[in-house]
Parts: sequence; structure tokens; C-alpha cells
Amino acid sequence: MIPKYNIEYSVPFRKQAQRNHYTTDDPVAAEEFLTELLERGFRIGSIHHDGVALEPKDSDRLLKRAASMLAAKHVRVSLGLTGEEEHFRFGFSA
Repeated sequence: MIPKYNIEYSVPFRKQAQRNHYTTDDPVAAEEFLTELLERGFRIGSIHHDGVALEPKDSDRLLKRAASMLAAKHVRVSLGLTGEEEHFRFGFSA
């Protein structure tokens, strides 16, 4: 059975990068994993859904949601806000 989401990413080591794959059937877990990749600065190679590479606009939409989650997390931590306060004041998706 093909996993619903397959994210190919690479972790930089000195002069070479090691390719890895993350697979999940949960779309929320995929977004959270992309958030972690963005936060750590790892290179995202491709995103597949049901074995097919996502169209650029679809992968961009997924990455925008992950970036919004990351921004919301940083705002909450930096200002000591709850999720509801952050959403009300700054409008990031909770």
C-alpha cells in the first residue's frame, strides 16, 4: 500500500547531503513535519501524494500552511501568548 504523503528531504552534512523520506497517511502530520523541516533549514526535495508528485501550486499551498504554523509558533513563544490570543491578534491559523 502506498502511503498517502511522501516527503523527500535532505540533511546537509559537510559537503554532501543525505536524502531521506518521510511517509504518513495523516495530512496534519505531513504539515507538522514540513514545519520542522522549515524550522531546521533542511532542503525539501519533493512532496508526493498517493505516489504522484504534487503540482507546484498544491505543494506551495502545503508549504504556506507549514510556514504559517511555524510563524504562529514563534509569535506565541516570543510573546508568551496562547493559541487563541495569537490567532485573535495576528490571524495565523491555529
